Amino acid sequence: MSADDSGPNNQRSTVNRLSADNVTLGYDQRVIAEKLSVEIPDNSFTVIVGPNACGKSTLLRALSRMLKPSEGRVLLDGQVIQSMPAKKVARTLGLLPQSSIAPDGITVGDLVGRGRYPHQGLLRQWSVEDERVVQESMASTGVAELADRYVDELSGGQRQRVWIAMALAQQTPLLLLDEPTTYLDIQHQIDVLDLCAELHEEQGRTLVAVLHDLNHAARYATHLIALRDGQVIAEGAPSDIVTAELVERVFGLRCQVIDDPETGTPLVVPAARKARTAKAGQAVVAAATEGS
Repeated sequence: MSADDSGPNNQRSTVNRLSADNVTLGYDQRVIAEKLSVEIPDNSFTVIVGPNACGKSTLLRALSRMLKPSEGRVLLDGQVIQSMPAKKVARTLGLLPQSSIAPDGITVGDLVGRGRYPHQGLLRQWSVEDERVVQESMASTGVAELADRYVDELSGGQRQRVWIAMALAQQTPLLLLDEPTTYLDIQHQIDVLDLCAELHEEQGRTLVAVLHDLNHAARYATHLIALRDGQVIAEGAPSDIVTAELVERVFGLRCQVIDDPETGTPLVVPAARKARTAKAGQAVVAAATEGS
């Protein structure tokens, strides 16, 4: 999509509210992704997948304004996100970072209330509306009964729901989540992903999440972005792009892809170790034969 830089606010007509346009991303002198472009479909549950160190979290940090591209730009509602006031961004886009840490001695209700910060000002103090939003955010994430508990007393799954409630209290149409299931057992992983799906389906929010588990991504995402070495290898609906060939290309893993018996979405079944070893051996023999 072409961009028009002539306006004072670098505005452009855009189909989707959030996008990265030809960005180069990295830390210090180390480049993680180069000339990378993505568009987040509006009203989607977009999941970014790929092997470790491929640039998933780096891309999410750039989309959330936490990391400035060395080249290119991230656009939010047609404006360069780095040029926008922080509070304006925070009223549009919420972020749940990886491994969030709450201040010592803070209660659930107080932490969720901090999500109202972007709506506060010098002349606008805590209001009935703020209280209503906080209560609704806690109710929708199932933590209302924990309002008076200290966050550091909660289980990992409960804490993650509290952080999501805080993000909801921002009342942003876009919500970004960096590995929201990290360190959770399987039950709490599914609970958190079910909650994310509900926020997308019932509240119409656009969600962008980084996930390590490809089967979780294929089950919950409406739009999937597969990265390798800082580049988009494929993107689209999971049913369209998750194939054995893609999994091997992105993750280097031989597998079969079958229908999930619960949802009908793609389910990746890794090849057994002996099968992988046998195929690897056959490849070595074939290569040696060709070279002789």
